[in-house]
Amino acid sequence: MNVEELLRDSLRELAAEQPPSGGGFADRVLAARRRRRARRLASVAAATAAVVAVAVGVPLLESGKSDVRPSGVVQKDGVVGHPDQSPPREPVAAGNAVLAAYYTVRDQPRTEHTAVQQRTYWLLDQKTGKYEKDARWSIVAVAPGLKTAAVLERNLPAQRIGLLDLATGRVERWIPVQHGVGGLAFSYDGRRLVATTYDAHPDLRTKMKVRTSQNKVVWDWESGFGDSSRSGFYDLDVLSGEGAWTPVAFDRNTNSRQDFAFSRAGDLMYAQVIGGRDGMQQFYDHQGAKVAAPADEKYLRSDVPARLSPDGRLAALGLTREVPPGKSYSSIRDPRTGKEVTKVRGAQLLAWADDRRLIAWERVTTLDEPYRARLVLVTLGSDKVVPLSGARDDHYDRQEWEPVFARR
Repeated sequence: MNVEELLRDSLRELAAEQPPSGGGFADRVLAARRRRRARRLASVAAATAAVVAVAVGVPLLESGKSDVRPSGVVQKDGVVGHPDQSPPREPVAAGNAVLAAYYTVRDQPRTEHTAVQQRTYWLLDQKTGKYEKDARWSIVAVAPGLKTAAVLERNLPAQRIGLLDLATGRVERWIPVQHGVGGLAFSYDGRRLVATTYDAHPDLRTKMKVRTSQNKVVWDWESGFGDSSRSGFYDLDVLSGEGAWTPVAFDRNTNSRQDFAFSRAGDLMYAQVIGGRDGMQQFYDHQGAKVAAPADEKYLRSDVPARLSPDGRLAALGLTREVPPGKSYSSIRDPRTGKEVTKVRGAQLLAWADDRRLIAWERVTTLDEPYRARLVLVTLGSDKVVPLSGARDDHYDRQEWEPVFARR
């Protein structure tokens, strides 16, 4: 049985055990890219417990093409990786985290001076065990269990939300909305869906002069800051499609696209706020009023997708240290006190595989070279990384693929 068959059978078994509901959606910009380009904002339990290191390690700065391990890596602890593939053509998974999809972004001109960012998605086909292009959708949010995805059609803001059967590729049901929708995210338990509404296209871009990381001035498409058309959000029950729309007042500290997401408990919404410290977040109640963050999410960052560990005892924070030749470290903290518990390898923490392992972006280049990163599995208490994908070519004029993880 090959890699794809193993993962496909596992996914089918897991899907049969899951309720027919949806899951989380992480869509944030890389911390490293954010540092280089401000316009791309848009993103313990006992510390004394012994942590077992990853059984298989590789040199920390090996590139995918020089990795001596086979392109398909399957371990008894549920790790599937393809270090020679970027973007991945075959499944990537570790623990409870599966790369359910990925997307690329391209600027589509509308006029001489305006354009919109358009995403193109590749979804994991559980029949073929490969990522297949599906150009129908502008936004895709994948549910836990990888049975269902919420989708929006090409023209945004959309007037309906589709619930896509990932096994058949067909939309099983449409949820009509009165306020145009531009963003989607599931609650942690997958039973509810928050749909962010906009009065205009949230990815509208304007041509202007910008300075590259190589200190060159070029014309490029830029998103606006402080001119968001975000109007509010729907909180929808996935099974019934019923829910209410909540208006949210205009906020100058909001980017053109600033989608809402659920708090871990699902009783509040949050969104990124521009300005101040990196990764600022603002929480809202169901009346659209600003409220304080929950006790266990007070110290989280909106631009770090991993957020809380599955058991809720650890918080994944941002990049804190880089050391030569090219090692990155991110902070792991107590979510209630904000006190650092440890550091873990990785430049941006994307998803928890379990309570001690995470999937992250980590650079394959030295600190003096142009930034290039690949997906890796990192472990608390270990300096080893296990490569899961090949490295991205993160050039200024090329939008690389962005991962979409879901829990299985």
